[in-house]
Amino acid sequence: MKRVFGVKKDKEPPPSIQDATDRISKRGDTVDEKLKKLDAELSRYKEQIKKTRPGPAQEALKSRAMRVLKQKRMYEGQRDMLYNQTFNLDQVAFASEGLKDAQQTMTALKSANKELKGMMKTVKIQDIDNLQDEMMDMMDMSNEIQETLGRSYNVPDDIDEDELMGELDALEADMGTEADGVPSYLQPDKEEPDLDAELNLPTAPSGNATAAAGRANSQVEDELGFPAVPRASVRS
Repeated sequence: MKRVFGVKKDKEPPPSIQDATDRISKRGDTVDEKLKKLDAELSRYKEQIKKTRPGPAQEALKSRAMRVLKQKRMYEGQRDMLYNQTFNLDQVAFASEGLKDAQQTMTALKSANKELKGMMKTVKIQDIDNLQDEMMDMMDMSNEIQETLGRSYNVPDDIDEDELMGELDALEADMGTEADGVPSYLQPDKEEPDLDAELNLPTAPSGNATAAAGRANSQVEDELGFPAVPRASVRS
């Protein structure tokens, strides 16, 4: 069957915008190279025409230069056309990319919208308001409990603060307040008296004085250990 009817050929996918842009860019590069060669050839002909005298040789050079100039103009037209095609393809590619981005954005927004709808079903404004009211009531109850626990026991309600201040002043007067208003029990202790100065006791003798007194009371001894007899003074 394949030999009779043949095999169905697979269709090639159509070229993308990027493929077409690359192909046109390559053609434009080729045209630019040709234009550079033609410019160099024209420059050479101009120099030769300047150096050649008027006559058949100069006319031949001018005809060649005219032919090269015509080719240059033709290639310049092709280059401009290719540039316009590239510009159009770039605009189409930009629009296509913008549509793709918009499509992805719409898909993401739809997915997020679906998730938000599912979440909003589980969260209700009335439940949040009720929760806030309950929290405020609990805070008020907590404050009342703290105030109740902080009350003092067996304290009459008809206490006069002026009477309490008078009793406090009298208590400070009894405890011996000083001129600066500091109670005596809060003042620093006085220095202890010097008992030796009050009794006027003599000081203990030192070691040097004892040695000097011993030397004064000692007597001179002779060779046998007896007290030496003082010699009579020789009168002159």
